[in-house]
Parts: sequence; C-alpha cells; structure tokens
Amino acid sequence: MYSRSAVYTVRFFFLLVCGTIGGLIAAGLEQPVHIGIAVACFFASVLIAVDILARNWSFRNFSAATFGLMVGLFCAWLLSRIDFAGVPMVREMPNSHEVVGVIHLALYLSLGFLGSSLALRSNREEFSLILPYVRFRNEGVEEQPTLLDSNILIDGRILKLVRTGFLRGPFIVPRFVLEEMQRLADSQRALKRERGRRGLVNVQELRRRSNAEVRILDDYEDRAKLSVDARLVILAQRLAARLLTNDSGLGQVARVQGVQILNLNDLADAMRPEVLVGDVIEVDLVKRGKDDHQAVGYMPDGTMIVVNNAAKQIGSHMEVVVASVIQTASGRMIFSDPASAAGNGKNVGGAA
Repeated sequence: MYSRSAVYTVRFFFLLVCGTIGGLIAAGLEQPVHIGIAVACFFASVLIAVDILARNWSFRNFSAATFGLMVGLFCAWLLSRIDFAGVPMVREMPNSHEVVGVIHLALYLSLGFLGSSLALRSNREEFSLILPYVRFRNEGVEEQPTLLDSNILIDGRILKLVRTGFLRGPFIVPRFVLEEMQRLADSQRALKRERGRRGLVNVQELRRRSNAEVRILDDYEDRAKLSVDARLVILAQRLAARLLTNDSGLGQVARVQGVQILNLNDLADAMRPEVLVGDVIEVDLVKRGKDDHQAVGYMPDGTMIVVNNAAKQIGSHMEVVVASVIQTASGRMIFSDPASAAGNGKNVGGAA
C-alpha cells in the first residue's frame, strides 16, 4: 500500500511533466509557450480530479468495468449490423443517414454504460456465464484480507495464532488504528500508555513474521468525525475484508451491516474442552471459595473450579469430580467434589 505522500508526489510530477511537454509542443508549433503549458496543466488537472473521485476504486474494479465495457460495446456492434436505414420510419425521415448515426451512437453509449455497471455489480463466478470455459480462481479464505482493530493488536493473542499457522495474512492495519494506539501510548494515564505501547510493539512483531503479510492502509476518505469503530466497518465493507476483533459490541454492529467477523473470544469459548458431570479432572487449589469449606482452582483456559470440602487442601494438587457446570454472564463455572470422597469417574484429563 502506498502512503498518501507518495500519491501526492506522483500527482505533482505528473502535473509538472504535462506542463513541460505542453510548453515544448507549443514552442514546436510556434505558439505561445504559456498557452501550451496552461492547456497541458488543465488536461492533467482533469485527470487528477478523476483520480481523486475514483480513490475508492481498486484495480479489480477497474478491470471489471473495462471487461463490462468491452462486452457492452461488442453487443452494440452486433446490433449496429442491423440495417436501420431500411426501417420504414427511419427511411421516411429527411436526414435518415444522420438518424442512423445517432442510433448507432446511442447503442454504443447505452450498452457500454450498462455493461460496465453490470460488471461492477457482479461477482467473478457470474462471469462464467459469459465465458463458460474460463473459471476465475476462487480465492480461499486464507487469501481474504483480514482487518485488525486496535483491541486485537493490544490483546496480542493474534501473534500466537500466526505463529502456530492457524491464521495467515494478508492483514490490514488502517492508519487511523495506528494513530489511535499512538494517542494511547502518549496518554498521561499509565494503564492507557502501556496498552498503546503494547499494541505498537505487537504490530512490529507481526510484521516481522514471515507468514504474516501486514499492510498499513491509508484511508483517503475524510471520516475524521466518525468513530474508529464506524470507520473500521466502512473500510471492511469497501475492501470485502474480514474484521478480526474481540469487541463484542463492534462485532454485533458489523454483522448487522454484512461484515464477516472473527472474534477471538468466541474462538476461545469454542476451544474450551467439554466438561460433563462425573468427569475427573486435576486442579491446583489456589485460594478459598465463597464458603468456608470451599477451595478454588482454575483450568488452563481460565475456567474457575470450586471444590467443596477442600479448604484444608489449598496449595495442593488434587483430582476432583465434576458435580455441576454453570454458565454465567462472565463465563463458565464448575462445581466439584474431591475424587477421594466422590469415588472414581471418567477421566477426561487436563492439568492446571
């Protein structure tokens, strides 16, 4: 991805080159040089204005529109083979030859426009209806770009997913997300400052990964008045990208607007081992529970295990039998009894 300054530099040099060429052409034709420079600069300015208006276009959009234009012009050429001059209504007109020319021009303009518009609204699979023996390669999920928000970069778990190979690039980090983390890193509050710095460090670490293609994207739209979450949703829609986040609120809003969401918290919940009543698991007891006779331990995924009648065993490692599993708003909670008191059951493993 090019930076905004690089685009401005290209536009400036294009204007300079056009002005120079216009002056040279005017001098060769023995015309005033300043007029040649003015005409060439006007021509270059028109092209730059078109480039600014089409800043949301990608090369894929351009190629699709070009293909649609070619199909439309070909259809117009086929229709122009009809002898409109032989149509009684046209033949009786005083300037029938000019009327036929207008009809041909209208055909080319209309079908060219319709071909481009339909191509831009179509996906690549629909092109196989026109080219039945040419199949466009379907991009796999791994090649679909993944948009990263600031929360996921500060979280840091994405580095583990990339290291294990479960998640690959290309990853897109918008410039406004980097600016948000920079503002956090410059905050007066220590907690915010630490979060911002950790996010920036994680971006650098992610870019060093050989299997993670990371692109820093400049958003040329003037959306400074919108929130970062709103800009992420708009950008994901424009790029047809997945949005990787651990913000449930952002995920719900994005899903409503048709954006594909990857939520690491949902993934963590899905990867938790199933624990059924009667299973025997091992746990380290680390503190007292709510009641005096209870002890508390934790599974590797952070699930709290409350062990009844085990307060005297705090600090020890023991086997427990699952008595009940409760799902709360903050997560899953397991109540159990010491295996020595409850008897042996089915062992599903799992060491704390």
